[in-house]
Amino acid sequence: MFTASFLFASLIWGSIGMGYFIYGKKQSSWSPMVGGIVMIALSYFIGSALLMSLLCLALMVGVYLALKSGY
Repeated sequence: MFTASFLFASLIWGSIGMGYFIYGKKQSSWSPMVGGIVMIALSYFIGSALLMSLLCLALMVGVYLALKSGY
């Protein structure tokens, strides 16, 4: 389960999720804050690096669209 690609993907997506969370907290915006928490959770609970990357990319697009629409 702990392959190099899984560990690297988990590190990258967890770090991006933490950045989203901090940004959302400082800006008092719920969309990036919740997106960051979900992205951190995905990096812990998904066992495949490819699936984790695809879900986190989709989540990033979702947060972007939510911010563009005013949430």
